[in-house]
Amino acid sequence: MYLQIDGNYGEGGGQILRTTLSLSCLLKKPVEIINIRKGRKIPGLQPQHLASVNACKSISEAEVEGNKLQSLTLKFSPQKIKGGDFTFNVAEEKRSAGSTSLILQAPFLPLSLSDQISELTLLGGTHVPWSPPFDYLKEIFLPMVRKIGCQIELQIKKWGWYPKGGGEIHCMIHPVEKLASLNLTERGRLLNLTGISVVSNLPTPIAERQKNQALKILKEKDFSPEIKIVQAPSIGQGTFFFLKAEFENSVAGFGALGEIGKRAEKVAEEACQEFLEFIETKAAIDPHLSDQLVPYLALADGQSSFTVSRISQHLLTNIWVVQQFLPTKITVEGKEGSEGKVIITPS
Repeated sequence: MYLQIDGNYGEGGGQILRTTLSLSCLLKKPVEIINIRKGRKIPGLQPQHLASVNACKSISEAEVEGNKLQSLTLKFSPQKIKGGDFTFNVAEEKRSAGSTSLILQAPFLPLSLSDQISELTLLGGTHVPWSPPFDYLKEIFLPMVRKIGCQIELQIKKWGWYPKGGGEIHCMIHPVEKLASLNLTERGRLLNLTGISVVSNLPTPIAERQKNQALKILKEKDFSPEIKIVQAPSIGQGTFFFLKAEFENSVAGFGALGEIGKRAEKVAEEACQEFLEFIETKAAIDPHLSDQLVPYLALADGQSSFTVSRISQHLLTNIWVVQQFLPTKITVEGKEGSEGKVIITPS
């Protein structure tokens, strides 16, 4: 019997699909997802969503119906999770710079709790709009899930920008028997603030302008980060600025992408503004990480809790998805759009 998930619930985006696939694989629970991205400008499965479906199909030997572009409905019946060597290409069926980071979100958790080491190669966009950049995944997400026991390694070979894509990342996942709880209600003192200013196939002075603008903004607030300039290998052109804030108990990341007509200074300003807004709160976790942690902590051994600088619709929607699969009690203290706390009590 299929568990039916409404893909148009809450935030109504691809996160519902990815979390559903992940938990379906892990719990061997057949699912039917309806109204996939129904409210989006182009509804249904797009290349990066289809790549997530096919990735989870590969690792779980699933029987699948509806795994085609623009499909609004998907039936997914997993069998047994199997680790191994896999290559997933977001542009397999249609040219795309779809996010490799988002594709990885679906198989990460089930492969972490499988019984075999897995090596994944992902081809597509590594630094593209509306998705976590590779650096966020490696520098922020991975350190935090390592705290709960996951053993994952990431490397980037080529950067993929919109619209050409063509990026390449490698991932090694070492399985673990169980996940530990995580309690992060206080982030502690800021220990280190670092950054990168990146360009691919564009003049280095663009990266220097991003760096100089960030230093100017942050110096006014008494922060003195070390920022490196990076010339990133890629088939396309792009710019990126990223700040990593390391605290006593947690880590947070803030990034911004360049685009045609967007000044280098504006790119740096966006990332710095996100950091300054976060630092004004007392939260341990930034908004982009909170929803990603929920499925892991719902399966952890013991109660977990964390404070987040902004309760997002993404977070609330992902909590809803998790609770369709598990009798986990999840309490959210605070209102959407404001600082808050999440308490997760597995059954």
